[in-house]
Amino acid sequence: MLSPKPFVKLLNLIYLFEYANELVMTLTQIKIFLATVEIGNLTKAAKQVGITQSAASSAISALEDLYQIKLFKREGRSIVLSDQGQQFLPAAQHFFQSSEIAKKTLVEIGGKAVGNLQISASQTIANYWLPPVLAKFQRTNPDVNLVIAMSNTAGVEASVLNGSAEIGFVEGEIISEQILLTDVDYDQPVLVASDELFDLLNQNYNERNIRNLPWIVREEGSGTRRLLEYFMKSRKIKWDEVNIALELPSNEAVRQAVEAGGGITLLSEYVVNSSVKSGVLKLIPVELPVRKFRTITHKNRQLSNVSQTFLETLARRFAR
Repeated sequence: MLSPKPFVKLLNLIYLFEYANELVMTLTQIKIFLATVEIGNLTKAAKQVGITQSAASSAISALEDLYQIKLFKREGRSIVLSDQGQQFLPAAQHFFQSSEIAKKTLVEIGGKAVGNLQISASQTIANYWLPPVLAKFQRTNPDVNLVIAMSNTAGVEASVLNGSAEIGFVEGEIISEQILLTDVDYDQPVLVASDELFDLLNQNYNERNIRNLPWIVREEGSGTRRLLEYFMKSRKIKWDEVNIALELPSNEAVRQAVEAGGGITLLSEYVVNSSVKSGVLKLIPVELPVRKFRTITHKNRQLSNVSQTFLETLARRFAR
């Protein structure tokens, strides 16, 4: 018969561990406390933290028992901070923030990016080119919170200048000398018309009549609009001589108006590719130069670790 002594020792170790654990304030307890303060409901707070309601209740009770205090009081169906809880709240918030800073430091020491990444991108890039790039980066850097804003080229430039975005993506020209530009990829602009309008043009593009054709264009400040302006200028056509049928604020709106037979337009191949393949739109045979997709950053601001990691990843992916 086996001696009971080893089992007694094991039980003593378990009791000792449980006792020691009860004497320590844990990060989980702080998370539950702060979530409950924010939501006012322990069940919902437990769900936010990712534990059961009973585990959350036990964690708060253990914290209260450890220090002989009451952190919450009930008011109707909600629970609110007690006076003692109010006094503890600033310290709890500081505790949690310090733990997040420590976590971020450890992740960075390990060579991974962590934190927020504020990006502003022009419409063509944001809708078509950027999503797969961001998805791949997110998979390898799960601790990065990506915040994406979409604008035209002028708006993206303004975001980088005023600091609301660390990194911008544009395909148009930049005005400010405070901006650093880096080429990352290329885009092919094309002229398109609806199937019906294309047939009315007898499938012939006549540059002598270009100013008289009905044009669907983007708004001023758009990189696509600027490209069309350069296109006209290269043919010695003044912008006020162009027959503008519609001016619209997005690539998708322009494409749909052209598909409906409202006129012709110049857009990125990315935007019209599926419509051309399906036959809804037809390409007008004219050679157009490729344009560059670029990242823009502020020359006088140091980039965060997250931004540097993202740009390095981008450079490796699109190295030529």
